[in-house]
Amino acid sequence: MFDFGELALKEIISISFTLFAVIDMLGSIPVLVSIKEKIGGTIKSAEATLVSAGLMILFLFLGKQFLNLLGLDVKSFAVAGSIVIFILGLEMVLGIEFFKADKNGNSGSVVPIAFPIIAGSGTLTTIMSLKANYADINILIGILINCVVIYLVLKSLKWIERALGPSGLIVVRKFFGVILIAIAVKIFGSNIVKFGR
Repeated sequence: MFDFGELALKEIISISFTLFAVIDMLGSIPVLVSIKEKIGGTIKSAEATLVSAGLMILFLFLGKQFLNLLGLDVKSFAVAGSIVIFILGLEMVLGIEFFKADKNGNSGSVVPIAFPIIAGSGTLTTIMSLKANYADINILIGILINCVVIYLVLKSLKWIERALGPSGLIVVRKFFGVILIAIAVKIFGSNIVKFGR
């Protein structure tokens, strides 16, 4: 299933930072705090992490087959995905909301926390876009690293909110927004040239 000869630390770091920026757990803290209050003050960290991990891994392995059913290839999806990633980056940098998040907290830790806040359309699109440039084994490790971060952030929600403060959260969000825009440009540039070949 995996070619361990394709393991590359540089790729794993790049993928991990890309997913970290797209998932934007730190930027989502205000929304997560609001949801936590709506659902009775507790978020099931392990449940939310496992469901979001399952969705990301499922899309990593079955996303290509799903695209084939629609008559699409990974390169086309990567170009489309890079545009979505670019818009997500613009959202974070400019503070403009293009995508409306489902903020209904009644259904608990799975919806809307695991999906769509963590493993939403932006995250799943990014995973498919990364497949065009990186080996599956490195993407899987990047997903697992992010799942550890997701779990730790959910468990430490109150502490992180107090430590960063409102201005700290804004700075972090804008910083990762710029990184996302740069990543989107790279993915777009490396895949658009392969159209029609």
